[in-house]
Amino acid sequence: MANVVVQTLLEKFPESVSPAPDFRDEEAVCVAREGLPEVLRFLYADPDTEYRLLEDICGADYPEREKRFEAVYHLYSVKTARHLRLKVGIGEEDPTLPTATGIWKAADWFEREAFDQYGIRFEGHPNLRRILNHEEFVGHPLRKDYPIKGRQKLTRPSNLGWDERKSAGNGGGSDAEAGQPEQMILNIGPAHPTTHGTLRVLARLEGETILEADPEIGYLHRGFEKTAETLTYQQVIPLTDRLNYVSAMMNNVGYCRAVEKLLGIEVSKRVQYIRVIVSELSRIIDHLVCIAANIVDIGALTPYWYCFRERENVYELLEALCGARMTTSYTRIGGLAHDLPDGWVDKCREYIRERVPRGIEETDTLITKNRIFVDRTMGVGAISGEDALNWGFTGPCLRASGVPFDVRKANPYYDYDKFDFDIPVGSNGDTYDRYLVRMEEMRQSLRIIEQALDGLPEGPISIEDRRISLPEKEAVYTKFGALVQHTKLIVDGILPPEGEIYSVTEAANGVLGFYIVSDGTKRPYRIKVRPPCFAIFQALPQLTEGSMIADLIATVGSLNIIAGELDR
Repeated sequence: MANVVVQTLLEKFPESVSPAPDFRDEEAVCVAREGLPEVLRFLYADPDTEYRLLEDICGADYPEREKRFEAVYHLYSVKTARHLRLKVGIGEEDPTLPTATGIWKAADWFEREAFDQYGIRFEGHPNLRRILNHEEFVGHPLRKDYPIKGRQKLTRPSNLGWDERKSAGNGGGSDAEAGQPEQMILNIGPAHPTTHGTLRVLARLEGETILEADPEIGYLHRGFEKTAETLTYQQVIPLTDRLNYVSAMMNNVGYCRAVEKLLGIEVSKRVQYIRVIVSELSRIIDHLVCIAANIVDIGALTPYWYCFRERENVYELLEALCGARMTTSYTRIGGLAHDLPDGWVDKCREYIRERVPRGIEETDTLITKNRIFVDRTMGVGAISGEDALNWGFTGPCLRASGVPFDVRKANPYYDYDKFDFDIPVGSNGDTYDRYLVRMEEMRQSLRIIEQALDGLPEGPISIEDRRISLPEKEAVYTKFGALVQHTKLIVDGILPPEGEIYSVTEAANGVLGFYIVSDGTKRPYRIKVRPPCFAIFQALPQLTEGSMIADLIATVGSLNIIAGELDR
């Protein structure tokens, strides 16, 4: 049954809105192109809903349809804790839509990505150009008729799309003759250590003051979404490790939970609690890396070793669990690769009670009230809660701006509503608050892990449905029926019903979303990842313009941009 919001849209915009196919009780509608702006403005401003968070805009390609392309909008209301999906069909002869950048600033890069990958044009967009592929790229790689091996090399330097008006004051004599302060253009990255080899910011400077900043991404673009269309659902799991490779387990969990929602199944309580434990361990090491890298970028070194020592301790736990440290591939659709090994729970208790807290507190002692660190971070890269939400911020960066939104509390999953933990929030939304929020989140993760270990239930680690989970190896070796089941699942793969879902989890950087479209075959028709730091990084100009170069370095580090999930 349609929810109240869907029913309101159907009644208020009868000529523009129609029901979307009902699947897994998700709230979705189809919207006509002509009525899209009015519908979007209503959803944003309506006091009963307030869909102030634009989580994603993505494209989908259906060559057999009259309206070949779909633009899919994923909206979220922090007020009501509800998601809403809008689908807009457009024809190949005129794939244009009005821009949503006048409503949500977050629409900027989302629309650029849909334009880059599908060729959907957004009229009125202030800077509609490619974002993941280079400007020489011909075609649109996520269209179904684009070959997966159709690589194209960039043959000339890229100027990031800056025109002559932007670069007029690049240190030439005209400024001096006019009596204006001299300006220059500076490339920050991608070879600079503080951009970690995968980010580039083109900055226009007056002295050391940033007048204008233009971030560039795409240096690590490896085609996750295109590749996923060629694999079975289980085969996609190792690719998710390479998204946020600092906390790979959380990607595994988020993806498998999305496919399980597509299948309409629920894993056992034991699997859920183990997934919570490994996710919170991953959150801790992700925050440790963010804090350590940020501190090093600013100029300190000693706390880096404390953070990375505890990170290595957690990696020992993960290695004992699944044989890998960074790229784990531990989860399976319907369960886990295997159960916890003997002695692992006791070892985990030792780590979370003695080792990891030691590193957190040592870092706290050295940094939190350090005069140099405070001066370098307090008031730097500040953003209000309203602006952060409008840019699409989630996770620690949003909570540092005073918005207490956390999926684990707002839309609980895996019994998170039964764990006793707090959501730390800041008040200034600056680099210092982002540090403080992550420090406290690690302590809260330790609380969650302790409770999950105490309440860890017995039970199976895989769903018993043999259309989804493989039989035990011993049975495969000794029983003909199990061998047939194993072979059939490997050859035919998991066959979910036709439909589409959107599933989110609270990853270390914020909301990690997977939009999956199934056509009933063993391979996903479409997988779109909603990476947390994609929306966050696009706000860099607002965070840094008017500040110093050194402030930009501190700000970028506090945002925790992971290129694997940024570029995909």
